[in-house]
Amino acid sequence: MNPTQTNGSRILVFAGGVVGAAGVALSAAAAHRGGAFTGTAASFLLMHAPVFLAVGLIGAKRCLWVASLVLLAGLLLFAGDLVARDVLGSRLFPMSAPIGGTLLIAGWLAMAASALPRRRS
Repeated sequence: MNPTQTNGSRILVFAGGVVGAAGVALSAAAAHRGGAFTGTAASFLLMHAPVFLAVGLIGAKRCLWVASLVLLAGLLLFAGDLVARDVLGSRLFPMSAPIGGTLLIAGWLAMAASALPRRRS
C-alpha cells in the first residue's frame, strides 16, 4: 500500500478483503450445508468486495468514501440478516434486511452522484 494513502483508504481496502473472504467462506458453507439465504448473502458480499478495494486503492475523495461506508453498512445489515436466518433461524432485528437493502441502493446512488460535476459558487 502506498504510504500517502489515508487511513480511510486503508479501512476500505481492509473492508474489501474481509468482505471478500467472508463471501468465499459463506459460499463454501452454502455449498456444503445448504442455505439459500447464506448463498444470497455470499453473492452480495462477493459482488461488493471489489468496490471497497477499488475505492480504497484510488484514495477517493470524501463523497465516494462516504458512499462506500453507506454501502458497507447496508451490506452488513442485509447479508448479516440473511445469514442469521439460516444459522440462527431468526432475523438480526425487524426490518434489518430492508434497511440494509435501502442503504445498498442509497450507497450506489451516492457513488453515481459523486461522478456528477459540482457547481462552483
